[in-house]
This record gives sequence, C-alpha cells and structure tokens, in this order.
Amino acid sequence: MNDVEQTESVKKMAAPSRLVSGSTQRPEHPLLSLDQENLEFVLQLVLASGSLKQLARYYGISYPTVRARLDKLIVRLELLVENRERDEMANLLANLVEAGQLTGAAAQSILELHRSTH
Repeated sequence: MNDVEQTESVKKMAAPSRLVSGSTQRPEHPLLSLDQENLEFVLQLVLASGSLKQLARYYGISYPTVRARLDKLIVRLELLVENRERDEMANLLANLVEAGQLTGAAAQSILELHRSTH
C-alpha cells in the first residue's frame, strides 16, 4: 500500500460521527482532535510499547523532554475526553497547555470555574 492509499485508508477509518447501534451517533474520538505531530507521537509511543526511553532514542531527545511532551499531551487529552461535545473552552485551554502557555492544573481550574458558571 503506498502513502496515498494509507492516508486515504486512515481518513476513512477516522471519519467522525459514525453511527453506532441504530440511530445513536458517537462523538468524534479525542485522538482525532490531535494534530499530525501529536498523532505521530502517540503512534511511536505505542510502537515503543510505552517505553519513554525508547521514544527518546527514536526522537533523539532526552527522557525528560519526552516526559514533558507526554504530560502536555495527557492534559490535552484529559480535557478533550472530559467534554467530548467539543467544548470550545476545553479546546482553547488544551491548546494553551500544549503550547506551554498554561499549566495543566491552571487549565483544569479555569475549566471547572467556566463550567460552574455556565
């Protein structure tokens, strides 16, 4: 299978809002909200059997750098999973955490306050 066929195959598998059990729609999977770079990171993590040391070797970076990147990705996914109905505030906060402009704990506090007032 060539690269174009693989890309098309992945797009078909990743199509959002596929029907599940009759007329109920399933929300888009949180992993599909990630950009290509983060999807590749998750893929390499799985292929490394979760070994951060092996992932650090693959990317040619230090273990603490891999750990920090994974921590940011975890916070982003937690925010996305928490509200699968595409809460724009959760998405904004996840982007800020990923960019290193906000800590995960601060993002969580802001999101809780936002939800309690809406």
